[in-house]
Amino acid sequence: MAGVRRSQKKRATQRDENAIERWRKEKWPAILRRAKREKRQIFFVDEAAFYLLPGVARTYAPRGQTPVLRHHLTRDHLSVISAISPSGQLLHKVRETSFKSEGVRGFLQHLLNKVEGKVIVIWDGAPIHRSKVIKAFLADGAAERLHLERLPGYAPDLPPDAGVWNWLKNVAMKNLCVPDLANLKVELRRAVERLRHKVDIIKSFFGLAKLPLLT
Repeated sequence: MAGVRRSQKKRATQRDENAIERWRKEKWPAILRRAKREKRQIFFVDEAAFYLLPGVARTYAPRGQTPVLRHHLTRDHLSVISAISPSGQLLHKVRETSFKSEGVRGFLQHLLNKVEGKVIVIWDGAPIHRSKVIKAFLADGAAERLHLERLPGYAPDLPPDAGVWNWLKNVAMKNLCVPDLANLKVELRRAVERLRHKVDIIKSFFGLAKLPLLT
């Protein structure tokens, strides 16, 4: 009997599946209950990179006439940070340099400026998320409205932001070839605006991450 080809997935050896499952079943419901009790809005925050290299996806073409994408071979990219909520809100910032602690602090302030009331932010344990700059930001008064929760390590599929990046790269901007970062920034902004109006799709990212919205 012929063997069956199966797709493969990469997993970090440091990944703790039990810890991730406990977070889903215990920590996440506790966060939902706290948000309801304290009248806080929940946002997941994450960063990603968007390269000039196109995200190649299937498309229609006559048999034997495979489309060819011509692009600049470069690693130039945009750095993006986003925040999404279970209610379908989406906020983002884009820059041509990597986000460091000061940039993350600025985004958190942007989030507090845009959202009324108290907020819970859930993100990974990246050094820029637990730096002295962020601790000082909380100590300077942000902690009155902002509470931070950390995700378990090595779980890039856990935050629903992964759905945002996948939709932008492989749906809204698939097969996109642009000459420079300025054009990429324009196309990315347009794609984010389209997604921002698709509230049901944003909510669906929580389902894909296996994070039910009811306790």
